Amino acid sequence: MQETILKRISKDLTLSTTKVEGTVKLLDEGNTIPFITRYRKEATGGLNEEQIQEISDQLDYQRSLEKRKQEIVEKIKEQDKWTSELERKISAASQLKTLEDIYLPFRPKRRTRALIAKEKGLEPFALQILNYSTIDPRQDAKKYINEEHELANIEDVLDGAMDIIAEVVAENSEIRAIVRNYTQSSGVVNVTKTTKGEDSEEIYKDYYEYQEKISTIPAHRILAIDRGENAKVLRIKIEVDDEVICQRISKRYTYTQMNNTNNKCTEYLADAIIDSYKRLIAPAISREIRSDLTLKAHQHAIDIFAQNVRNLLMQAPLQDMCLLAIDPGYVSGCKLAVISATGDLLEYDAVFPHQPQRQRDKAQQVIKRLCKKHQVNAIVIGNGTACRETEELAADIIAESEQKLVYAIVSEAGASVYSASKEARDEFPDLDASYRGTISIGRRVLDPLAELVKIDPKSLGVGLYQHDVNAKQLDQALERIVASCVNYVGVDLNRASAELLSHVAGINSRIAKNIIQKRKELGRFQSRKDLKDVSGLGNSTFTQCAGFLRIQNGREPLDDTAIHPESYKVCEKLLKVVESKKDQLHTNSDSINVKLQQLKVEDVATTLDVGVPTMQDIFENLMRPGRDPREELPKPIFRSGVLSLEDLEPDMQLQGTVRNVIDFGAFIDIGVKVDGLVHVSKMSRSYVKNPMDICKIGDNIDVKVISVDKHRKRISLSMILED
Repeated sequence: MQETILKRISKDLTLSTTKVEGTVKLLDEGNTIPFITRYRKEATGGLNEEQIQEISDQLDYQRSLEKRKQEIVEKIKEQDKWTSELERKISAASQLKTLEDIYLPFRPKRRTRALIAKEKGLEPFALQILNYSTIDPRQDAKKYINEEHELANIEDVLDGAMDIIAEVVAENSEIRAIVRNYTQSSGVVNVTKTTKGEDSEEIYKDYYEYQEKISTIPAHRILAIDRGENAKVLRIKIEVDDEVICQRISKRYTYTQMNNTNNKCTEYLADAIIDSYKRLIAPAISREIRSDLTLKAHQHAIDIFAQNVRNLLMQAPLQDMCLLAIDPGYVSGCKLAVISATGDLLEYDAVFPHQPQRQRDKAQQVIKRLCKKHQVNAIVIGNGTACRETEELAADIIAESEQKLVYAIVSEAGASVYSASKEARDEFPDLDASYRGTISIGRRVLDPLAELVKIDPKSLGVGLYQHDVNAKQLDQALERIVASCVNYVGVDLNRASAELLSHVAGINSRIAKNIIQKRKELGRFQSRKDLKDVSGLGNSTFTQCAGFLRIQNGREPLDDTAIHPESYKVCEKLLKVVESKKDQLHTNSDSINVKLQQLKVEDVATTLDVGVPTMQDIFENLMRPGRDPREELPKPIFRSGVLSLEDLEPDMQLQGTVRNVIDFGAFIDIGVKVDGLVHVSKMSRSYVKNPMDICKIGDNIDVKVISVDKHRKRISLSMILED
């Protein structure tokens, strides 16, 4: 069975059996995907994280399929209906849907019309008609007339036989495949407006009378239509050419019969097929296709959301910058928090520059004092209520200040969620929730990954219909993405929060809390080896997590790299080759780089008996110890002047930051209160299938204003700058 599964996965994913086999072995041993991806490249043939995840998903699916096959085989055998033909079909089934179609005739049923007819003894007669083994069905029907069985006449007998035939046809896996395939390729989704639900704002107006082929309708449209149906505004129906399908089903039963010349059987069979299709097959296939469309749309929405979350988390951190974070507001005032370059809270306050208090001068004095006292480099403003007025205030302060100050507008999505969380209360028990939210706004600029992992990804404002999709699937996908980002970047063991640590390979929330507790006892970790003293963190967990945890200025210089402790001895041998030592990685890095560049990785790998991929990683880490892979990504755009909606004019060219990417385009922050939309048709001169191929969250791009609807506060932008 294992060999069959491996071959099937290899074929489905177009990967060599050797790579699949090596990966499956590691997964079965309990290794995490991030660990396998980075530290077991020889065994996987260098597969990337996405490929390994696909193998893991396929492995789960195929094993579930095999388990279901065994269950079905046992149930059919219990009925004494097992045949070699069934064995062949079940063995060949590669999809759960196909398998369930094969099992359908043997599945326990409620009392259907066909079952009642069988109880009356009409099954032999029905099979006579189905197999063309009767010359005159009406004549033979007389034999089955039985008033005790409520078969008073020929019509009662024929009706019962037709019910049996209809069910036989409906339960034929090949027939269902014919109907399914034709409906998927040629059917349409027909949408109409109902009279039940209200749509006063005409949200679903575009779909009041709408048709589109099943094979071409995009995911975001399915989600919108589903939402309209749930609101009882829209009615959805799958439509297809019934006549063509019935003809195809008929061919399956007429052309396969030997010496088929009995038109009387054909007539009855044709009627049974029409009944079977319209009453039994079509409704079931229609429900199935509707469900599949929704599931695929949900998966697409989850994929889009997860990719946006990845890009949001992977934005570049700022280094050596002290920030003043402002959470703007009217009545409750603007909350201020000065955040050090390491994310520590230095001071907090509140000012009331806007209505109704209008203490603008006093607010300026407080902000100027905080900026001067702490040598603030930049002001970060949340994009919520009173953002526009606070931005003007910051611009005036910057214009008058002797300090070199800039400001940026930052999405505050999820800040209020974090501020009320247990984690925030534990860190700042004496602070009001609003100040905790302000701190979050500032920290997410300093290190987006470290701060945003504390917030439920669904609250980060970068999704597409994320509240409509399956919550469990969404949570699983987002957990994968967050873990992937955390392990790709690595975690500072002596600064990381419990939330951040819990996403490291092999570490759960319990162990993460134990690590924090041990860190408090020690003051700080001096070596990765100290992790072995953490309660609940055994050798296997250490193996999984150690390479992703960094220690700066510790006892072991290699602990500040992504090199796994299992490779330290190899590193020491390599450093001897270049006449250097571990403690010179930072002080003598230029010399080490020059000498390493003169070596051939393949030759060194052979000499030191190490796989080439592992040796390549060792080279890269020794040449750039402590490197953050996000360093080369675009930094946030900081401004010194204010731009308003009223300032915008068509053809104006601006620089903006991508805030969200969806199926039909991208939303761009150009420094005004509302984000502008670049429709997918305005992203490139050539056809764009996927907007994510063009840009991602955090990218800084040049755009041109196409139009501004000041009344509806809508901005249309283009990435095509020249005609």
